Amino acid sequence: MARIAGVDIPDNKRGEIALTYIYGIGRRTAQRILTKVGVSFDKKAKEWNDEESNAIRAAIAEAYKIEGALKSEVQLSVKRLMDIGCYRGLRHRKGLPVRGQTTKNNARTRKGKRKTVANKKKATKG
Repeated sequence: MARIAGVDIPDNKRGEIALTYIYGIGRRTAQRILTKVGVSFDKKAKEWNDEESNAIRAAIAEAYKIEGALKSEVQLSVKRLMDIGCYRGLRHRKGLPVRGQTTKNNARTRKGKRKTVANKKKATKG
């Protein structure tokens, strides 16, 4: 099992797919990396030799921000929005959808599990 950027790359997957296991690398970026290094997309990760895997590591390190550095950057961006008190920051703070989605019926992913609110009891005359 190859290890790139602190992530175990699955051996039995094609190189193009295997690289997407790294946070911050999607299909398109993986294709660009493999093209730059000169490795076929269809070649499985276990078929990479040491020279190819080292070249892939180097290509990722020099050009892309991945894993911890990327996660901390995203976190700082969200924190900045919350600190300046803009609309997006307030939505993040309240745990509601940030990009204009409706919340009347859906938005369960952001809002979490339903919290049932009990009905008010009617007052009896007497």
